[in-house]
Amino acid sequence: MTLMDFFGCAFLAFGLPLAMFTFTIASNPYRIIILIASAFFWLISLLLSSILWYAVVPLQNYLAFGLVFSVLFQESFRYLLYCVMRKVEICNIPPDRLAAAERAVNHVVDGRLEYSYVCGLGFGLMSGAFALVNVLADAVGPGTMGLRQGTEYFFMISAAITLCFILLNTFWGVIFFTALDCRNWGQVIWVVSSHLLVSCMTLLNRYQAYAASILSAYIVLVITIVIAFRLANGRMQNLICCFRRK
Repeated sequence: MTLMDFFGCAFLAFGLPLAMFTFTIASNPYRIIILIASAFFWLISLLLSSILWYAVVPLQNYLAFGLVFSVLFQESFRYLLYCVMRKVEICNIPPDRLAAAERAVNHVVDGRLEYSYVCGLGFGLMSGAFALVNVLADAVGPGTMGLRQGTEYFFMISAAITLCFILLNTFWGVIFFTALDCRNWGQVIWVVSSHLLVSCMTLLNRYQAYAASILSAYIVLVITIVIAFRLANGRMQNLICCFRRK
């Protein structure tokens, strides 16, 4: 039973993101490099959040303090990642190597939207891995939740929230990068504020108010997907064609 919980929660949280990785990234080594680089940037933000949490001893008992600064560090490093990617694009290239370099860049990313998606997915996968790895380790057993205290749906709820954050980070990356390109500060504010909102809503889970945290997170996810879809110049007709049988 515990093993079934483990695989069920793991596939719920990482099934869709791994499918996205398999079909959109795995075939291109340059995208894999960008994915790993973005995951590394998220790890650095986590390291700085941990250092701050250990340094400010009086506030260690307040989870909201560490959570808010963790979100701010993540968004700061998302911006640094954006700057690094732009720096790679505008670096000085010798004239005799310009054509080859342009071809190489086209292989790395077929457009700015592509690598913003890849960077966002890298952020999401790494954050999801750190969020759920301990929960999955406990799900293996020997006991299970809900026998004496807590809810028996704890593992499923954790997996659903993790999936939501992975997808949110993916589409936040698309919106954030595109908004910085267009100097659309309203969309930048949306990314940061919605990240703070969804993260702070998870604080309600300690009071077992799971419905409030999950519903708010998935409502923000739907809104974020719509915004990212429009920024990518997506069309409903093309989306419908993806699900038609050929």
